[in-house]
Parts: sequence; C-alpha cells; structure tokens
Amino acid sequence: MAHSVETLAGPNVREHATLSPASPTAAPDVRWTPKLWGVLAVLCLVLFLDGLDVSMVGVALPSIGHELGMSATSLQWIVNGYVLGYGGLMMLGGRTADLLGRRRVFLIALGVFAAASLLGGLVDSGPLLIASRFVKGLAAAFTAPTALSILTTTFPEGPARNRALSVFSVFGASGYSSGLILGGLLTGIGWRWTFLTPVPLAVLALVAGYFLIPRDKPADEGGHDLVGAVTLSGGMLLAVYTVVSAPDRGWTAPLTLGSVVLAAALLTTFVIVERRVPHPLVRFGILRNGGVVRANLSIVALMGSYMSFQFMMTLYLQDGLGWSALRMALGLLPAGLVVAFGSPFTGKLINRYGTAPFLAASMASLSLGYLWFLATAGTTPNYAFSILPSMLLLGGGFAFGFASIMSQATEGIDDSEQGLASGLVQTSGQVGAALVLAVVTALTSGATPGDTDFGSYRPGANLVTGVAVAGLLLNLVPMLLSRRGRRDALR
Repeated sequence: MAHSVETLAGPNVREHATLSPASPTAAPDVRWTPKLWGVLAVLCLVLFLDGLDVSMVGVALPSIGHELGMSATSLQWIVNGYVLGYGGLMMLGGRTADLLGRRRVFLIALGVFAAASLLGGLVDSGPLLIASRFVKGLAAAFTAPTALSILTTTFPEGPARNRALSVFSVFGASGYSSGLILGGLLTGIGWRWTFLTPVPLAVLALVAGYFLIPRDKPADEGGHDLVGAVTLSGGMLLAVYTVVSAPDRGWTAPLTLGSVVLAAALLTTFVIVERRVPHPLVRFGILRNGGVVRANLSIVALMGSYMSFQFMMTLYLQDGLGWSALRMALGLLPAGLVVAFGSPFTGKLINRYGTAPFLAASMASLSLGYLWFLATAGTTPNYAFSILPSMLLLGGGFAFGFASIMSQATEGIDDSEQGLASGLVQTSGQVGAALVLAVVTALTSGATPGDTDFGSYRPGANLVTGVAVAGLLLNLVPMLLSRRGRRDALR
C-alpha cells in the first residue's frame, strides 16, 4: 500500500515505503491532502453507521414488538442477530480483506450493509427482520475490520496514524451517542425510520469510497485455506450464538453445553489446521507480541464494561424511573460528548508519551466512574450527584482508551497482516462485550418494570466494576515493572 500512500499524501511519505513498519523512524511528517481527508471521512462514516445502528435499534425495540407482535425473547434476537453475524465473522472479515484486497471487500460488504438496512425497514415479519439484522451484522463484520486496516495501511505508523485513529474514535462514539437521540426521535415518527435512515449514508459512503479509496492487489499467496475458513467461521458463530442465547436458555442447559463443546471442537480443529497448512488463514505468531495481546484484553475490559453499564442504565432509567427514550438518551449523552471533544487530542498525547500510560489512564477513569456510581447510587441514584459524574469519567476512559488500543493493536504489524490485527482486536471487543453483557443480563434478571430500587442492578454493576479494575491492573502492572526495570538499569 506504500504506493497508494504516496499518491494520497504526497512525496513526504516516500520514505515510509523503504522502512520497516516496526521501525521507530518509519513515522515521517505526512502532508494530508484533500483526497487523504476524503478517505478518512469515508472510513469514519462507516464506523459512525455501526455505532448509530446498534443504539437506534435498541431504543426502537418496544415499538417494533408492539407493531409486529414479537415477544420479548424474539425482540432480543433483533439485537442478538446483528451481534451474531458481527462478532462471529469479524476475524474472518479482516483476514479476507488482507487476502482478496481491502477496497474490493470493503465496497462489496458496504453494499450488502445498505441493502440489508433497506430490507429491515420494509419487512412486516419478525423472522424476516431478524434475518435482515443477521445479514447486516455479517456485512459489518467485513466493513469494520477492513475500514480499520485501510486506515492503518494508508496512514504510516506514528503521528499520522495516531491522529487518524483519534478522529476515527470520535466518530465511533458519536455514532453510538447520536443513535440514542435519533432513536428516540425517529421512533416517535415510526420505528421503520431507525432502519431506513442509515441507507442513504451507506450509499454515500459506497459512492465516495469507490472514487477515493486507492486500489490494492490481492495477496500473492494464501487464501486457499478452505478448511480453516470453515472451522473458524463455524466455531466463532457458534461461540457467539452460545453467549447471546445462554441467558434465556440457561448456562447449564443441555443445548448450551452442547454448543460450547461443538464450538470448542471447531476452534481446536482450526488451530490444528492452521499449524499445518503452508499458507494459514491466521498466523498465530502475531500473538507473541505482548502489546497486541494486552490491547485485545484491554478492549474486552473497555467494551465489556462500557456497553454493559449503558445497557443497565438504559433499562433502569426507562423501566425503573419511567424516563422517556429521549430523556434517557440525553441523560447518557455526556459520556459521548466527552469522547467527541476529548478524542481529537489523544493522538497528539500518544505521539508524545506512547500508548501504555493512556491505556492505564483509560482503565483508571473507567474504574473510578463505576466505583463512584456504586459508592453514591444508594437505592435510587441522583442524576446530578451520581450518574452524571460517572458518565463523564466513563467518557474520559473511552476517549483515552479506544484510540490507544487500536494504535497498540496494529503497531509494528506488517501491512500484509493489518486486516488480521484489526479483525482480531475488533472481534475481541465484540465477543468480550457480548460475554460480559450476557453475564450482566443474567445477574440483573430480577429487575422488574416500575421498580425504582437500583438494588436489582447492583450485582451487574459490581461485575462491570470488576472487569474495569482487571483491565487497569493488566496495563498498570507491566508499566510500573517496566519503569522500575529502567530505573534499576540506570543505577
């Protein structure tokens, strides 16, 4: 992709083509041309759509159930169907982009995403709506990691990439926050608009991407590992299905246990196959990079705790306190605003201090937010004293964390494996969030509509806090040991 970067960013980037991606000197000062900004805008719009879709549909679920006569269990599969396709195939989606060409995979998947959105807004059947959501999740499993890998191969490692990732993270959080508000507004007009609104935006991104994203060539080797592709896809889909269905079916139900065994068997077969084929779909050597491993575990803590806490607050504020969807969205908005205004500065700070201190700061801010809420919530939390400060701290944690995690997860990775690294970290985030949310849902199953006592949600809040604290220790301990080692070496 070096030739593409030169074309987009000008001659200053020519040096990058001859340097190792992991080299600290491979970070020239890139002049951002209008076309380079255009590429970033397309990628950010796609990430914005992902966040927008998830939150808008969540707000519209009660209206969908009333019109289509869907039970609470069926309604949950409107969300779970998307998560199943998204989390189950994201790792395959990222690697497919490496092997078949990022631009091609990105544009095809984005077209499917737009078509599935349109179908979802037109159907009159619950099963068809769930099916459209699954297809849309499958498309997002290819667009999301491919968008990130296009970004990391277009912007050279260092200040340019960190700056681009900061802008990228703003749109992810803004999409989710905007979706909460738009979901509340559009549901008042008709729930179908929550499905139809992303269609013109997706078409706009598709057309702009066709003209702006530089062409790239498929990999010279690899892509012939059919057994690996089948076992990875089957294993991940079954694993995610087990996670999202277990709260309703029961974690010890025979079907749940059988799914766990079969998913483990498929993924074990995948590992065995990958170690023997000449051109594996996934090179496991990437996991020898400690920074990559910490980034993947960190995004589990970030997304798992953040999404689960927002899920609990959405239920409590609407079902417990009787807030409208719009009032609830405005109540949770401060976290998104902190991300939107704070993330642009993260790139400059990462350039100066590195990712490690900001990952630790992110997890510290998240942990403090949850701890403050637990300490002040009581039986009926006060918004100004308890909820608002927590949301501000959580927003700060996300602002510091998302760009730092993405930067660390792709740092030092060759361009030929950027899709793999991107798919890996985003799979970790989605599957981790689904797993934590599934456990939180089970812990808060005793909550009933109209109950203003937060006590039913406290076990879930305790788990969310524990996940964030584990993420803090994961990043803080190695950083402190590293600093201690440097001080000892200087004595």
